[in-house]
Amino acid sequence: MLLNVSYTDKKITQKIDEAVGKPFTIKERWALNGIGSPKLIITETSLEIRNLLQLDNNRNSCNVEMRPKGIIVRFRSLLETFALVIPYYKLTIYKGDLAIYSIYRDNHFIKVQADTKAVQKFFKKLLDHKADNAPTAIEDL
Repeated sequence: MLLNVSYTDKKITQKIDEAVGKPFTIKERWALNGIGSPKLIITETSLEIRNLLQLDNNRNSCNVEMRPKGIIVRFRSLLETFALVIPYYKLTIYKGDLAIYSIYRDNHFIKVQADTKAVQKFFKKLLDHKADNAPTAIEDL
């Protein structure tokens, strides 16, 4: 689900919390050694996201926030902030050649550069957390 999260809206916050869970507590963040990614440079996106990113001339970048039941990929276009909310059961990550990670949810995708050790370490942590917390059966949803 692609949402404009520039402004505080209780309905949108509730939608996000239902999809990927409430944010981690400070204690949980500390135990996980952080829940946010470094700045990720976007190399390619799906059509809908590309149309948003082409509105300005800034370098396209994003970041990923881990949540208990999924992730949120945030990026900016013009003065707006958008979030691609992905529950773990819809999240697919591929590591391509040339150090590129592809993050997929249904018909949306974002490909980012993984040119530093910090980015690769974050994606390893994300995949480990997904393996531990993704639902294993339909009843778990």
